[in-house]
Amino acid sequence: MKLDLSRKRRLVFYSGGQENSNGRIHDALSKLSGKKARSLTYIPFSHENGVHFYNRIKKRYKKYGFKKFRYFAADSDFLKKEMNEAFKSDVIYLAGGNTFYFLKHLRESGFLKKLEAFARRGGIVAGLSAGAIIMTPHIRLAGYPPHEGDINEVKLKNLKGLGLVNFEFLPHFTNSRKTNEAMIKYSKKSPLPILACPDGSGVVATELSMQFMGVVYLFFRGKKFRLH
Repeated sequence: MKLDLSRKRRLVFYSGGQENSNGRIHDALSKLSGKKARSLTYIPFSHENGVHFYNRIKKRYKKYGFKKFRYFAADSDFLKKEMNEAFKSDVIYLAGGNTFYFLKHLRESGFLKKLEAFARRGGIVAGLSAGAIIMTPHIRLAGYPPHEGDINEVKLKNLKGLGLVNFEFLPHFTNSRKTNEAMIKYSKKSPLPILACPDGSGVVATELSMQFMGVVYLFFRGKKFRLH
């Protein structure tokens, strides 16, 4: 089992949690651009209440050197110019929410294809929960474990994600017997390693390294390991 580090990339995977518990990840994200004055585009999973969360994001990341913010909701009526403006930022931030709904509208809007190109030329992409799952090869884990996963209410059939890494990502991991048993069972069928993060933990992946923030577990071929 090998985690691919060869691709040009600057990616940050958030599980979730409160601002204080994610401080180290926020700091790592802010340093990736190498700039003093950084910019960020916030992408909500849905335009409903999106502006509310956008205002919270602005307040949070101003503390970490971000000076300019943009907002783009893929499921809203938007102009092509608005979409193109989103990619002028140093960081594209994919929010949490229902992963199936989010991926459906990212793809149908045309944003997903542009985002992949942005990431592959070295643009920084951060994902929180659903947003982090979308950065992986597919989003099957969005509905897993069965007792905690998202519901595919939009009946999305194409579950292919951005494919920016060669592992799966499980946010909000609870180290319970029920969840561990479910993940061990799932990992026996998946050819990919699975990184599982409790809230407050995350992963920073670049072309040079993988950095684990907080507690991170690995599930692979029916076995569980603690990486950090």
